[in-house]
Amino acid sequence: METDRTRPGQEYAHHRTRKPRRLRATLLALTTAGGLLLTACGAGGGSDSNTSNANNRTGFPAPAVTSGGDDGSERDGEQTGTPDDKIAPPPDYLSTFALDVDTASYGYARRALAEGRRPDPSTIRPEEFVNSFRQDYDRPDGNGFTVTVDGARTDKSDWSLVRVGLATRTADSETERPPAALTFVIDVSGSMSETGRLDLAKKSLDEMTDRLHDDDSVALVTFSDEAETVLPMTRLGGHRGQVHDAVDELETQSSTNLGAGVETGYATATEGLRKGATNRVVLISDGLANTGDTNADSILDRVAHERRDHGITLFGVGVGSDYGDALMEKLADKGDGHTAYVANDADAHKVFVDQLPQNIDLTARDAKAQVAFDPETVAQFRLIGYEDRKVADDDFRNDKVDGGEIGPGHTVTALYAVRTRPGADGHLATASVRWLDPNTRAPHEESGQLETEALHDSLNSAPATFQVTAVAAYFADTLRSTELPGNPGLGELASRAHTLAKETEDKDVRQLAEAIDEARRTD
Repeated sequence: METDRTRPGQEYAHHRTRKPRRLRATLLALTTAGGLLLTACGAGGGSDSNTSNANNRTGFPAPAVTSGGDDGSERDGEQTGTPDDKIAPPPDYLSTFALDVDTASYGYARRALAEGRRPDPSTIRPEEFVNSFRQDYDRPDGNGFTVTVDGARTDKSDWSLVRVGLATRTADSETERPPAALTFVIDVSGSMSETGRLDLAKKSLDEMTDRLHDDDSVALVTFSDEAETVLPMTRLGGHRGQVHDAVDELETQSSTNLGAGVETGYATATEGLRKGATNRVVLISDGLANTGDTNADSILDRVAHERRDHGITLFGVGVGSDYGDALMEKLADKGDGHTAYVANDADAHKVFVDQLPQNIDLTARDAKAQVAFDPETVAQFRLIGYEDRKVADDDFRNDKVDGGEIGPGHTVTALYAVRTRPGADGHLATASVRWLDPNTRAPHEESGQLETEALHDSLNSAPATFQVTAVAAYFADTLRSTELPGNPGLGELASRAHTLAKETEDKDVRQLAEAIDEARRTD
């Protein structure tokens, strides 16, 4: 995979004349050996020349190449750590991470900006900004993924943005999806009395209850200083009134013992476990735990059996202007799930009525991506975001290591800043995704390739969806005060976002443009 590198001119020229043949031979040998390790192929129907079967992948680790100057910014290989780090790691051309479809960071940032304040930089996760927008990647016919890799050159010399896009099959119609057993764990602590917290959750649950199928089941758990199961797992057919009554009676109480809520929620979900159904815990909270266990690791360690052996996943829904983002995000990551943030009725409708019922099924378990950059063409690279989702390169095919759980109708986008070598020509990167079949647990892989000649000459000449991805990433970069190559600043980002909103007629892109405008006003 790609990494950041820079060599002094003479040394670089010397290596270019003597090493390519040996390096390519080494890569070919590694590719052949790697192909024999694959246990299965992806069901995804890759669409075009940049999608290939995993058995043909060429992006395996390359031999280390001597680095250049003493300044860390001039070293080859992957650039990791904080932007202020002056010492680069040893050369490394692989980037591996667990897939993630969280969007809570972007939703919370939008709310903060709408209230006239900048969100704390620690709450900004660029991958969640990027994954908040629709993409037009080709989709597979069955479970698994397609892989699309494209890129565009930026205004900064030799730097490009490379996009890795993964897509699952289209979600089945509501009449075809499997049944669901959903355990709602609802925060009723005192802080949830703020307008737009518990009242919004209750309204959303009522509306969602009317949309679920008769064969679906719902349980309700509440927590404040203690946790209580107020409704055991109940089939909706003939009992919707009972669910509505339980929701209507929810009232705020005192402290926030989130640990007790999660533990009781998983116990209730296990007791009401349904084979052949999607069993999920849905945690609705502002994440401001102040009583009992407040550590995500220890909370989920206590329910490890339920979530691993029974496949019960966790979906976190954040609410409130004061929001414990870090705890909710970590709970979702550790609980094999994801998070969303709800600020208003429109957000709530999108999450509870559109997304949750439609995407109840899973198409991939423990999904991980690995991108291999070619050291002949790439000098440096940096994965934008995903800091909390990184996986050791050697664990890409270790199926005991957690990845991400992904449902139908999803796309996952990872964006890289990549500095190519002067005059680079040829293979740039290979992106691979590995996942387990949600039913059989059989492993599969699929890969896609990118060549230097496929890079768009500029961001403005790239497809609209790519431009939206770039604007979202640069916006997140600005909010957390990092230095992503080619970032044009809020003024230019606002102009591009408004133009793209008109072009695409996408309300989500229009909201992005408005959020950038609000960020400019907070400067």
